[in-house]
Amino acid sequence: MASDEGTRGTRRRKWLPIVALVIIANAIAGWLYYRYRREHRQDAVIRAAAARYGLDAALVKAVVWRESWFNPEVRGKAGEIGLMQIREPAAREWAEAERIAGFQHEHIRDPGSNTLAGAWYLAKLLRRYPQADDPVPYALADYNAGRGNVLRWNQGAAATNSQQFLAQMTFPGTRRYIETVAERRARYRDEFPPTAKR
Repeated sequence: MASDEGTRGTRRRKWLPIVALVIIANAIAGWLYYRYRREHRQDAVIRAAAARYGLDAALVKAVVWRESWFNPEVRGKAGEIGLMQIREPAAREWAEAERIAGFQHEHIRDPGSNTLAGAWYLAKLLRRYPQADDPVPYALADYNAGRGNVLRWNQGAAATNSQQFLAQMTFPGTRRYIETVAERRARYRDEFPPTAKR
């Protein structure tokens, strides 16, 4: 009798690692599925906004990833809202440019409106730096740290040379912001082959 109980206990112990492995594999698969869905849920909105304003969709998606990690409900400390963390002045400027009547800042909570406003603003920032060899770092610095800081950093050779511009940048957080957006943009290029010049 005692040996039957010992045999059953041994059998149970043999199955425990297999059961644990199945549970862990299911948890990992669930997490990967959740992450995939979260990362691709806004792709149609991103494509539409990028196409509307002549932007590289991979760049727009990289900014969305960095600003909100694809969470349309996120709010920033300075009043930024949504996927692209749009502040009220930029949202109002977009609404005026697009002739949207009755616009309220809360309308930016909608992922479509938020991405359109953010893409419009990003396109505007890219147009600010036509003299640069690559306007993207300048526009991203402007998006992240503001125009005043960009004007301080783009003196001399840095006004046209993006590598010099990055070297003169005094905010390590903004430099890292630009680097991470560039890394993500490269990663998203497989999903969004370039269609625009930017």
